[in-house]
Amino acid sequence: MLKITDLHASVEDKGILRGINLEVKPGEVHAIMGPNGSGKSTLASVIAGKEEYEVEEGEILLDGESIDELSAEERAHKGIFLSFQYPVEIPGVSVTNFMKTAINETRRAKGLEEMPANEMLKMIREKSELLEIDRKFLSRSLNEGFSGGEKKRNEIFQMAMLEPKLAILDETDSGLDIDALRIVANGVNKLKSKDNAVVVITHYQRLLDYIVPDYVHVLYKGRIVKSGGKELAHELEEKGYDWVKEEVNA
Repeated sequence: MLKITDLHASVEDKGILRGINLEVKPGEVHAIMGPNGSGKSTLASVIAGKEEYEVEEGEILLDGESIDELSAEERAHKGIFLSFQYPVEIPGVSVTNFMKTAINETRRAKGLEEMPANEMLKMIREKSELLEIDRKFLSRSLNEGFSGGEKKRNEIFQMAMLEPKLAILDETDSGLDIDALRIVANGVNKLKSKDNAVVVITHYQRLLDYIVPDYVHVLYKGRIVKSGGKELAHELEEKGYDWVKEEVNA
């Protein structure tokens, strides 16, 4: 599904990614871990096509096709979803209306007609029930006055509605208490299938107790320096990142 080869990227002329190689197949969950400043969020932003990041070398393929020249919007229409560490507030636009617009824009990009209102309402009802979301929540302005947990749950709702091929969760656990973490993780787990894939970016192993990864990758100084199974996350929790740095620098 996603194949990244020798990816180098910078922001404001500062090199951040220094040769990333990564392959994510349908049905898989990959966790990207690493210390602050290692390039985790930059990697997520580059895959999603955020304009402020410049790709200097390498290639990103989605389903065998290069997406290097596509805008963030075009990549979203291709099925890439990025959750943000700090979701923006949009006063006056309800969660429901935001989702209607997003879904119909994606359909329009694919040459499809707008989703009929009855189908849209049925889908909203099914997904909100799946994620245990109160219907009153959906009439509120997008992220305005939301708690950290509500913002993250709303993003998982967006993910459920858009049904992306590849979901990238950038530090979704940031600022969440245990209850909110469990709710968000349960939502992600319910949405996993053999046809989609999830990349989870996190500092901490605790999220991976709930969203169990098939592969864990350690990012350090812009490169993936170690990969393994879910046990690698436990090892990082126990030893910290210093042992990885020592191995790299040895």
